[in-house]
Amino acid sequence: MVVNKRKKHTRFRGNRHYHGSHKKHKGAGGRGGRGDAGLHKHNWTWTVKYDPHHYGKRGFKRHPSVVRHLKTINLKDIDSMVDKLVEKKLAGEENGKIKINLEKIGYDKLLGAGRITKPIIVECKYFSKNVEKKLEQAGGKLVKL
Repeated sequence: MVVNKRKKHTRFRGNRHYHGSHKKHKGAGGRGGRGDAGLHKHNWTWTVKYDPHHYGKRGFKRHPSVVRHLKTINLKDIDSMVDKLVEKKLAGEENGKIKINLEKIGYDKLLGAGRITKPIIVECKYFSKNVEKKLEQAGGKLVKL
């Protein structure tokens, strides 16, 4: 048996199949490019099916000076804090009911989660829909500042 002692790469020099079969073995050609190549061209059907939000802009970002960050508290939290607030003299008494000013204790908005067990008068700037009804059911009142 005759063995050709030249190395393989020297035997294939000048041959169009030197790197294997023709196009597939030239770089990333077999996969249509690397990464996101061709998403707006030959890989468009893939883009439409699997990544439809790849192109375009969505939404907007508001300027930080315009955005309001309200510090909120729930009714159930106020109910558990009432005794401590009276002790620290952050809440007073009016007509046998405890009166709390939310701005004094560092809150902007009152939310209606939970139950209230004591008759309380709450003064606040912002509040959710069901707060007023819950306070009145407990014998309290909501005062908008």
